[in-house]
Amino acid sequence: MLKENIKSIRKSKGLSQEELAIKLNVVRQTISKWEQGLSVPDSEMLVSISEVLETPVSVLLGENITENKADDLKAISEKLEIINLQLSQRNNAIRKMIRWTLILVCAIIIAIFISLFLLNSPYFNWDYNDTEIAVLGVAFHSFEWLFIRIAPIIFVLSIIGIILTRKKV
Repeated sequence: MLKENIKSIRKSKGLSQEELAIKLNVVRQTISKWEQGLSVPDSEMLVSISEVLETPVSVLLGENITENKADDLKAISEKLEIINLQLSQRNNAIRKMIRWTLILVCAIIIAIFISLFLLNSPYFNWDYNDTEIAVLGVAFHSFEWLFIRIAPIIFVLSIIGIILTRKKV
């Protein structure tokens, strides 16, 4: 394990045996013997190797690095898949909430239009000599005037929003 790890980490850092030997103040043949498993570095040299290769000693002594990388990639891809699923579910929930809100807005607009149509502006028959009734009549007339002009625009935009937020098959 140690021999494969030294070799694979050295290569991943782009170092030759000669360059690693110079950094460790040993001859190239020493590096070659370590990588062939003919000898092993002592504990002080392991610490030096880990510093030069910027790798913990535990990794040098651990399992094969290439297998760990494959396991790491698999774990990362599984985590990314879970994150993508969660984002998709959140986006679907937001889309549904927006859609139902727009449907509710359309229903409220239709209900108010029906109410105004059925009431047929009853405030026209009110006695406006009474100040309270006059204020109420002006407020009701103002609401109706604004609603008749703004509600159709909001209704059309809501219908467009409902169409755009429908679930795509």
